[in-house]
Amino acid sequence: MCGCSIHQTQTTQNFERDPSALTLRVEDMTCGHCAGTIKKAIETGLPGTSVDADPASKLVSVRGSTDLGAIKALVTEAGYTPTAA
Repeated sequence: MCGCSIHQTQTTQNFERDPSALTLRVEDMTCGHCAGTIKKAIETGLPGTSVDADPASKLVSVRGSTDLGAIKALVTEAGYTPTAA
């Protein structure tokens, strides 16, 4: 979980679920720093993926991989708790 202590209220950026992407809910993603950490963890761990993480909606959308287990493991290793969206 984030330890940055900069948890500001985020505004939703019209986050739309992409039907071709895997989408996870990450309730403990509380700020832009958290979103960046999750994005970096997935894109580094699974090269070729593209990640959108929105702290306002608590949703993480991943394109370029269908390995849900690997994605969840990477988010968990980054210190967050992914669940089905």
